[in-house]
Amino acid sequence: MAGRGFGTWLREGVLATPLRRLVAGVVALVVLAGLGLVVNLLLEEDRSCAPGVVKPEGSEECVGVSATDYDWGRKALAPVVKAIDRENRSIKGPYVTVALLEPFTATDADNLGDVLHEMQGAYLAQYQANHQSNGDVPAIRLVLANPGATGAHWEHTVDRLASMTGGEDKLRAVAGVGLSTANNKRAVAELTKRGIAVVGTSITADNLANGKGRDLFPGLARVSPTNTDEARALTSFAKVAADKAVLVYDRREDDPYTVTLQRSFQKLLAGSPYAPWSFNPPEDRSQEGSTANDLRQITHFVCDTAADTDTIFFAGRHTQLRQFINALGERGCQQRKFTLLTGDEGSYLTGDKDLDRQALTHNLTVRYTALAHPDAWIDSPPATGGSAADAKALQELVRAGEGDKVGPIGTVDLEDGQLIIAYDALRLTYQGIRYAKGDKDLPTLEDVRNEWQLIKGTQQRINGASGWICLDNHGNPYDKAVPIVELTPEGKARFVKIAWPEGKPPAKECLPPS
Repeated sequence: MAGRGFGTWLREGVLATPLRRLVAGVVALVVLAGLGLVVNLLLEEDRSCAPGVVKPEGSEECVGVSATDYDWGRKALAPVVKAIDRENRSIKGPYVTVALLEPFTATDADNLGDVLHEMQGAYLAQYQANHQSNGDVPAIRLVLANPGATGAHWEHTVDRLASMTGGEDKLRAVAGVGLSTANNKRAVAELTKRGIAVVGTSITADNLANGKGRDLFPGLARVSPTNTDEARALTSFAKVAADKAVLVYDRREDDPYTVTLQRSFQKLLAGSPYAPWSFNPPEDRSQEGSTANDLRQITHFVCDTAADTDTIFFAGRHTQLRQFINALGERGCQQRKFTLLTGDEGSYLTGDKDLDRQALTHNLTVRYTALAHPDAWIDSPPATGGSAADAKALQELVRAGEGDKVGPIGTVDLEDGQLIIAYDALRLTYQGIRYAKGDKDLPTLEDVRNEWQLIKGTQQRINGASGWICLDNHGNPYDKAVPIVELTPEGKARFVKIAWPEGKPPAKECLPPS
């Protein structure tokens, strides 16, 4: 200890060494923890796709709600997405948000075409609302909500939509929904449970609708007839005799569309001498599966029927419908004439490259109930139920959508009716919101939900491009026009005639009965 005091030796020797060791240890732990955090951040996968859009855990699909020009990785959607984004950013003054709920990440070409056409129709209605409505407010801001290609992530997307009803979003309604599937049914149930109004575009299943004594989806309105109404209109047009008809149907019970269509057809065929024939499709009905084999065997039964049997009702999705038509083209009794009647899934056939069009040259006629058709109101339309002027107004908007002022919105095809029906659904949505506003700056969610039962009569109905939309007290369109369309060997959808669920067009007052 020479030259150093005892105190100094105690501090720097005995006491300092453990202290230094402790400090060094703490510093080392902090450094290691920091490095670990950096490594974890580097290794952690970024699950975001765009603002408001993410890949849920365990999925590579981008879902959620987009309010930007994000095109969901689908190039075909990009032009109309950009047009919607441009319109949203141009809004000045009071506005509300409406969400378009569709499977924007669909992988099936037919379903993606559906989505594109419904987006185009929705955007044209938004543009009309904001620029061609005499300055009426609020303006409409349109956002895109994706529950996934099969709707599997509906809960995530519904949660996001529910969070947008306040703040700057001011969400007041959800439109679209698309196909009548089990997941979409769950999404509609949850949205309406949370007090959000929903306007269905092409949903037709009877169990995805409200009705007498069973308003399971309070706040749901629809612009398309139910399967029951489509079936009534179809048989009214075709005047089918039950003893000369057979039914072929999808026997799985997990699809609201096929189940309710089958039940509707079966009621109409009471008295048929033949029990219905069923097939078993894959869980994902857009896939081929082995169903073609079942349907080929069913064609043998068709040929075994009595000579005066001439009508086949088909209750199934479009992939199985195409498989059945192809099989009928090779049936052993091609000398016999048959007419195949089905629901609005027939509209997909015009774009189906796997359809054997030659089948339609072998004494086989295929007709279906369309949701809308561009030729339905052009030549000699009925005096009520719709008008040529309303149909032409949309066609003028479509032409404007080809230019830079309104569009461009991508390649347009009106033949499948999806653009038309989505345009009408968004018109119902924005007009309902504006009617519900009254003297307020903006309507509440409840105001909008309660408005649907007032959409009827000469002043309050929606004069749609697909026909008049007069809602009953449950939000369903009363006696809505049902275009009957025939598939041609050239793959076109030829308009045949407008049919009516009630057997005739509605009266000019358009007031649904009790």
